[in-house]
Amino acid sequence: MAVDPQGKKNKRWEHLRVPYRLVVMNNETFEEMGSYRLTLLNIYVAICSLLLLGAILIWLLVFFTPLKRLVPGYGDVTSSGEFIKIERKLRSAEEELSAYKLYYDKVRGLITGPQATEATETEMNTPQVQSDQGPVTRIPEDEELRDKVETEEALTISPEEFINSRKPDRELYEIYFVPPVNGEISAPFMPDKEHFGVDVLAPKNTPVRATMDGYVITSDWTLETGYTIGIQHDNNLISFYKHNSVLLKKVGEPVKAGEAIAIIGNTGTLSDGPHLHFELWQNGKPINPADYIRF
Repeated sequence: MAVDPQGKKNKRWEHLRVPYRLVVMNNETFEEMGSYRLTLLNIYVAICSLLLLGAILIWLLVFFTPLKRLVPGYGDVTSSGEFIKIERKLRSAEEELSAYKLYYDKVRGLITGPQATEATETEMNTPQVQSDQGPVTRIPEDEELRDKVETEEALTISPEEFINSRKPDRELYEIYFVPPVNGEISAPFMPDKEHFGVDVLAPKNTPVRATMDGYVITSDWTLETGYTIGIQHDNNLISFYKHNSVLLKKVGEPVKAGEAIAIIGNTGTLSDGPHLHFELWQNGKPINPADYIRF
């Protein structure tokens, strides 16, 4: 005897559509509280709808709340955006700490006396020009000329001979200081506010000149003052030139008064526009450059 599949399907469908009545009664008084007409199809659709709605709510709750971190793989800390931000901040803090350490070592060297370090020797043996855009590549002819000039200067006088052959100390008013740049002073000497120099405004790309003869004792970058160069002079004088865009001299090089040593700039977190921050120190104490230099 053949079985009719279509007939079984229709019979099952009719069974799902058979109406039933759900009556809610008071258990003590048998009073009818409510009556509902139901079919198995209605119950099936209602259950499926509730399950689908519940699944959607759970999906929204997981993927749009911090609960998503509990999902295996999705909450992996190595791929988290917050972890990447923390890692970048940590790396930036390490670089800032290294810059402060280098700055501290150089300042300590100025106070306690010259100390030869491996970093200083590396700077002296590595020809480079620093700028806002990074190291500038030199042409071979320029390198040859620089090497020749440096060799001749090294044969003429050494830093030790320069220090030992310094002239007797003179009063500051007897010394002629070359203005590092000519321009308007935007911020005066204010040691009570830890501003130990003067800020001088000058046009862009203005060369910064050495105020006296001397030797470069620091030529580096720091977080706050940007590209900075310092020169040791006679009379226990030290001059600092900060916030430059380019440094033209490196540690150990001799300089002449009025010689270009840098290009004015706007580097460092303490700078808010192109200018030169110029400082003069004598015997470890800052002095007001405006008292001796006409900018």
